[in-house]
Amino acid sequence: MFSLLNMSSADDLTAKAAIRNAALGLFAEHGHDAVTVREIASAAGVSPALVVHHFGSKDGLRSVVDEYAGRAFDSLFAMDEHDLVDAMSGDNWTSVAEMFARAFPPGSPLPAYLRRLLLTNDPAGAALFGRWFAQTRQLLDTMAELGATRPGEDPAVRAAFLLANDLAVLLLRNHVAAAIGVDPLTPEGMSRWAREAAAVYQEGVFLAVPEKEEP
Repeated sequence: MFSLLNMSSADDLTAKAAIRNAALGLFAEHGHDAVTVREIASAAGVSPALVVHHFGSKDGLRSVVDEYAGRAFDSLFAMDEHDLVDAMSGDNWTSVAEMFARAFPPGSPLPAYLRRLLLTNDPAGAALFGRWFAQTRQLLDTMAELGATRPGEDPAVRAAFLLANDLAVLLLRNHVAAAIGVDPLTPEGMSRWAREAAAVYQEGVFLAVPEKEEP
């Protein structure tokens, strides 16, 4: 059904972390409202009473899952601003979608969880998008100052467009996979996606239509 994340901290070896990870996978697959405490406990291999002991309620557990997922998503933008500029310009161009694919390996429920948060008008998803929009605007300003991009006439729209365009491959993952014949979040799919997206961003797509000569 889903794979638990590969964790590294000592806390992640505890039953509390196992419950959180199980809830994350189930929430990503079915949505918060469709999952019961009993189902979460079963997936984590613990009793429902232990879930309540650690988190108080399903809402309490959801808050912990949202906080954990938010930290994981925000960590993609944690690198130094100039390092981000290097990663998103020139021959090293990397999209937000590609950063997701690298950070969350096959089996991770995080991309699906993000998709659900963003597509259901969830407050946690709105908060994430707001933070990423602000970071994208700042990144574009820095790139313009360094001569790595041309300033836009409407910086807010440009930042929103680039962010939405990058997130589209995550939100429409299944449809994109059907269209191009490969999951865009696998190494093969992301290589194809990133190569063409870089060409679009750096070289453009449309050419000026030649004016018709007067007869």
